[in-house]
Amino acid sequence: MTKTGFVNVGDGKLWYEIGGEGDTLVLIHAGFVDSRMWDDQWDAFTERYRVIRFDQRGYGKSDPAQGPLSRRADLLRLLDGLEVERAVLLGCSMGGETAMDIALEHPERIPALIVASATPSGFEMQGAPPRYVMEMMEAAQKGDLEQTSDLQIRIWVDGPFREPEQVNSSLRQHAAEMNWIPVKQGTFITADAQPINLLNPPASTRLKEIRMPTLIMAGALDDPEILRAADIMASEIESAQKVMLPNSAHLLNMENPQMFNEAVLSFLGSLNKET
Repeated sequence: MTKTGFVNVGDGKLWYEIGGEGDTLVLIHAGFVDSRMWDDQWDAFTERYRVIRFDQRGYGKSDPAQGPLSRRADLLRLLDGLEVERAVLLGCSMGGETAMDIALEHPERIPALIVASATPSGFEMQGAPPRYVMEMMEAAQKGDLEQTSDLQIRIWVDGPFREPEQVNSSLRQHAAEMNWIPVKQGTFITADAQPINLLNPPASTRLKEIRMPTLIMAGALDDPEILRAADIMASEIESAQKVMLPNSAHLLNMENPQMFNEAVLSFLGSLNKET
């Protein structure tokens, strides 16, 4: 049985869904889709755990992002509003960055950490920006919503090594439907291009401070800088494991759900054995 509702996070409300019983696992979506990205994980995870997924402000069913905000603060308010004292965090992309920041700021609340397709806060990308990023930013500034959304999907769903016709069309369409909400609301411009209350010092300089068991996941067809970040996190976080999924770009859980679910559940199962 699942429960849905809204939690007030100050000047907005976050939509959430809770299902299952047991230890708490929180799913944090990437910064161009919403909580529906976890559809293929929901049944598998709620069979064994109490799972929470939610839409960040400016995404899905949650309130629009009216201006700069702290994703970290929003998630902490959500946890407090749902009276969650401790939870494993699983974040993808922007969600993974948020998860790492909270794990550093409140390690007593995060018994384990899973980050997918993510870079730590403060990570400096090297080389040329990902294909189509500059064009996407230009389209967003001009208010060309269809072009902005199309390029977002090409950057993150197709990735740097594939063309649209090489990617599952249903997956691309589902991602585009989710992406249309933040594109229409201008979330990238109003909130995510100018976040506030950043973790200081950032996670990229503090990876050795992460002591809880950590699973780093990446798709083999993602941007090389995402893969470089995964290697750095795996080498500097003492308790980290790394899993690379084949034939997957940024949304590896949607492209390769069975392998993704197996890796996550195996990792979580090993925590129970340790305790």
